Amino acid sequence: MRFLASRVHYKTLIVICTLLTLVTVVLWNRCTNEKVFHSLPRAPLAPPSAGAVGLQQQAQPPEAPPVVGVGVRYEEIDCLVNDDVTIKGRREGTEVYMPFTWIEKYFEVYGKVVQYDGYDRFEFSHSYSKVYNQREPYRPSGVFMSFEGYNVEVRDRVKCISGVEGVPLSTQWGPQGYFYAIQIAQYGLSHFSKNLTERAPHVEVYDMAEEHNSKSNAWSVPKGCTLTTSYDKTRASTVRLFNAPENSEGISLPLGNTKDFIISFDAKFTSNGSVSVILETTEKGPPFVIHYVTTSQLIAFKDHSITYGIGSRLSWTTVTRDLLTDLRKGIGLSNTKAVKATKTMPRRVVKMVLHGKGAIDNVTISTTAHMAAFFAASNWLLKNQDENGGWPIMVTRKLGEGFRPLEPGWYSAMAQGQAMSTLVRAYLLTKDETYLKAAMRATGPYKVPSEKHGVKAVFMNKYEWYEEYPTTPSSFVLNGFIYSLIGLYDLAQTANEKDGREAARLYAKGMESLKAMVPLYDTGSGTIYDLRHFMLGTAPNLARWDYHTTHINQLQLLASIDDSPIFRDFTKRWKSYMKGGRAKHN
Repeated sequence: MRFLASRVHYKTLIVICTLLTLVTVVLWNRCTNEKVFHSLPRAPLAPPSAGAVGLQQQAQPPEAPPVVGVGVRYEEIDCLVNDDVTIKGRREGTEVYMPFTWIEKYFEVYGKVVQYDGYDRFEFSHSYSKVYNQREPYRPSGVFMSFEGYNVEVRDRVKCISGVEGVPLSTQWGPQGYFYAIQIAQYGLSHFSKNLTERAPHVEVYDMAEEHNSKSNAWSVPKGCTLTTSYDKTRASTVRLFNAPENSEGISLPLGNTKDFIISFDAKFTSNGSVSVILETTEKGPPFVIHYVTTSQLIAFKDHSITYGIGSRLSWTTVTRDLLTDLRKGIGLSNTKAVKATKTMPRRVVKMVLHGKGAIDNVTISTTAHMAAFFAASNWLLKNQDENGGWPIMVTRKLGEGFRPLEPGWYSAMAQGQAMSTLVRAYLLTKDETYLKAAMRATGPYKVPSEKHGVKAVFMNKYEWYEEYPTTPSSFVLNGFIYSLIGLYDLAQTANEKDGREAARLYAKGMESLKAMVPLYDTGSGTIYDLRHFMLGTAPNLARWDYHTTHINQLQLLASIDDSPIFRDFTKRWKSYMKGGRAKHN
């Protein structure tokens, strides 16, 4: 019996061991299959589209992409390029890989590593610029092309926004800074367009002198200074009168805003004085102080103090300043053409401080003040138009070898056109005929040949062209010409039939030229900036991608107001070039 029991026990052990072995094999196979499945290559994840957002919220989180190259052996290989240079590449089987840093420069293409869903992806593109689709037919009262995306004031070739004029000062062709009508018009048009496309700004009122809004106890008035309220007949309202000697601490108003950085106030000075704004920034150390002083000084920077002259301000005016722009232009001030880049940002508007003698009212801080910028540009154009209807550009412009330099005082058809587009919009907003009449006078230089101090050229003795740069010989710059046409269109559409007749005639002649000549600017893989290769017999001046997209945006605009097939056809073809499209071979 003992022997039989032992045999039964032994058989039981064998059965248990067998079962354990089977379970182990099954589990091993399952784990192996999962490893194989997860090592299979997957399609890369694309950035989420707007229509897929709802679906993505319900979907499971994406898995990490596989690690490429694990277990794969590469070998270095020399790549001889056009029998000219040799670079190091890698070979994997029949595939050869070349460094993108070389491909990028050689083929003028673009790529970068970006993150989606927490994982790296490599984005490759044939061009670096972007086309903005025309949302609706163009109209003179609407958005100007895609200018709602322009930020003229942040350009490194803008020295600062003048405290006296309220418009940008350019350093594009001279480090001293000068007023450039094209840039000023673009500044106005961009803010006009932003005002139409952005939400209304948040506005925080810090002080109004009216009795029912009185907050005089918020002001700090040190010994030797005075702050009173008084009724001002010219404004038909109560204002604050201040007297704060230069050697005093100054009369101050706490602000404490950490969100918005556009400050605005109404002021009138009866002596030399200043309004200073104290800013805490992201930079360690003491705060920055921006002084707005009643002088004609342009801009100065020393230690943590930035100074802008705002003029004498002997009568009531509104001062509106972008503290972010003023801070960064001050810190980046240089003696070169470009403003130095800085990472310093405002973090809190601490307070404003008054010195001198005068009156102040309506102290606010807001998110934006687009219309203030737009009317600063519009009014500068009114004040600075000359007797010929033009805005002379007071720097020398050298377009390139073979062209005679343009001496200070030259006109630009692009400046004339964009100024017209600005002035027409100011008229449509205010119904002030002064703006419209200035726009009408701006047609003057269109009718005068370039060699006689105008902007008109003639191509092949047949096609009239309005020159962005009225050079000798003519240069026929495409984008500047189209901007000049848009200005004529805006005026012709806005003025009555009699007053707009000349603009309409010039526009029709220009459109006739454009439709005939636009094919000359097509290379089969991109566009050309001007026709110097035709006029001088030199190599073509190929348009950069940002100019190429400007050409497309301009043709899209024209296609929305003119049904000629040429604008639609060239827009489609030029868009294809941005993704590597090319004209057919023979």
